[in-house]
Amino acid sequence: LSFREPARFIFSHSALREGWDNPNVFVICTLKHSDNTVTRRQEVGRGLRLCVNQNGDRIDHPAIVHDVNVLTVVASESYKDFVTALQKDISESLTARPRFATEKYFTGKLLKMDTGDVAVIPRMASQIEFYLIQNGYVDFEKRIVDKYHDAKKDGSIAALPAELAPYAEQVFKLIDSVFSDADLADQFTDERKKRVNPLNANYQKQEFKDLWNKINRKAVYSVHFETDELVGKCVKALDKELKISPLQYTIQRGEQTEQASFDDLKSGDAFVLKDNVTEYNRKSIKSQVKYDLLGKIAETTKLTRSTVAAILQGIRFDTFGQYSVNPEDFLLNAARIINEQKATVIIEHLAYNPVDDTHSSDIFTAAKAKEDFSKAVATPNRHIYDYVFTDSTNEKNFVKELDTSREIVVYAKLPRGFSIPTPVGDYNPDWAIAFEEGKVKHIYFIAETKGSMSSMELRKIEECKIECARKFFTKITSDQVRYEIVTDYAKLMELVK
Repeated sequence: LSFREPARFIFSHSALREGWDNPNVFVICTLKHSDNTVTRRQEVGRGLRLCVNQNGDRIDHPAIVHDVNVLTVVASESYKDFVTALQKDISESLTARPRFATEKYFTGKLLKMDTGDVAVIPRMASQIEFYLIQNGYVDFEKRIVDKYHDAKKDGSIAALPAELAPYAEQVFKLIDSVFSDADLADQFTDERKKRVNPLNANYQKQEFKDLWNKINRKAVYSVHFETDELVGKCVKALDKELKISPLQYTIQRGEQTEQASFDDLKSGDAFVLKDNVTEYNRKSIKSQVKYDLLGKIAETTKLTRSTVAAILQGIRFDTFGQYSVNPEDFLLNAARIINEQKATVIIEHLAYNPVDDTHSSDIFTAAKAKEDFSKAVATPNRHIYDYVFTDSTNEKNFVKELDTSREIVVYAKLPRGFSIPTPVGDYNPDWAIAFEEGKVKHIYFIAETKGSMSSMELRKIEECKIECARKFFTKITSDQVRYEIVTDYAKLMELVK
């Protein structure tokens, strides 16, 4: 696997003719002209494998996995016809994949939260269905339409109802699990006409080199806080915010259809719903099930049992009394509130310490996966590349104004290889900008573009990462460099002026 080996790459000719763990040509498969759908899927599926580096290690880091692990398909038929046929084969076989976004489908599904699973009750399911209808995201048959996918891409997706807002990310994942033909659209390209996005002369400007030298330092973080402080914050938050819902159950009555087939039974369409009613159990639960209250919360919050015990001993009697009403809900919500307070304490006491290592400038020239030029904005004036690939309409407008600004000398959309370590995962800022000296207060600026700067509309994990980034740049740079969230170009200029 050494790069000194004169052979260009090692190719393995196996039964299905796919490449096998090659360091240079990572994954490649050739396709015979065949109408056999099983063979068609096998050839692609066997080709899709994680590549290895020259040491034989799998390349699966989230920051680069999608840039490096790319399947190259050599097809004897036209690539467009092949992809269209393959996707049609797969979509027709997805019998278990729901196609209708209805209250019935959403009810009972589990939302995977950091603090544990949350079941979608009928009221929440009804709100999700009404949200989709109200915003025109489904057609009259309750199928997901292109408007929903376009809104998600542009960042213009409508806000969820207040009750669903805390679970926004998980709710959208649940909606995305409903099959939509739009999922298969625009997925094929012709690699023979591949376009590249080269670095231009702006990359060599001294202003960009100075900016890069100021922000490329690496650092490690440490957190020191007193247990009593965390306990006090958690006690106050639990007494104020913990509200446990009584157990509810739904009784449904229906009749089996006369001509019910095996497929109807399997899909749940063999019975017609005639009547349903929701009841609540507001009495204390008497059960033989033993709950490890301390152990479960300690496991979810990564705190010691003694710390969890101190928190529960400190809350009011009526707050702890809710445990008997619904133990499962108590465990989930108490752990969520404690985790939120823990994140707040971490941010308050987080410290970064610079190390001798730096980010290499090679991250700007590293090989990239196939890029979608339909989302590209031409940047001939001040960006270090010829194009910028944007994620939303907001970013697209921001780039156009950056590239025509007289106050800006050079700017870059930072690659994913530039990341900052935080207690809640690595963080990658959006933009690095160098301004004309003498025209602004802050010559160098690191920006994160968001559609809204309201902390209520930012996910807790995003908010935590942003606060960590502020501390990181404050530590490793001078007062000439500033890091902030901006909504548009006007807000950027307001901050640097």
